[in-house]
Amino acid sequence: YVRFHLISPLIQQSAENIVLFDTFVNILSHNLAEPAYEADVAQLEYKLVAGEHGLVIRVKGFNHKLPLLFQLIIDHLSDFSFTPAVFEMITEQLKKTYFNILIKPETLAKDVRLLILEHSRWSMIDKYETLMNGLSIESLSSFVKAFKSQLFVEGLVQGNFTS
Repeated sequence: YVRFHLISPLIQQSAENIVLFDTFVNILSHNLAEPAYEADVAQLEYKLVAGEHGLVIRVKGFNHKLPLLFQLIIDHLSDFSFTPAVFEMITEQLKKTYFNILIKPETLAKDVRLLILEHSRWSMIDKYETLMNGLSIESLSSFVKAFKSQLFVEGLVQGNFTS
């Protein structure tokens, strides 16, 4: 079991940065779907989660091939690229996801409660409005570059691994 949390202070600076981060993580997951298929067949699992403060990479499975899957994820992260078509597809999916959260009273109530309790939180309405106003490909590219330049890493490795 390998879990790394790539933390960046950049994410919580604005609602736009949070939306750009969500877009980045979804495009990264999309880019990994085909190359990581063989790992899935070999019973290795991975998950990328857009956390509040950074990207959580979780990998688990048989230890002898786990580093290869982790390396694949890190390589795609470091050489991140996307096409305009993928960008459009992911932003449309995010619009639907955000809207579905907003139309459910219980999730909207949870969002409002957390907005009151947490000091520097952006509401789902802020994120949805930012996305509806439009994102540019250039803003995503510059965000990803800035994100990768301001990272702090926490990691946990459990199992049959050497130091």
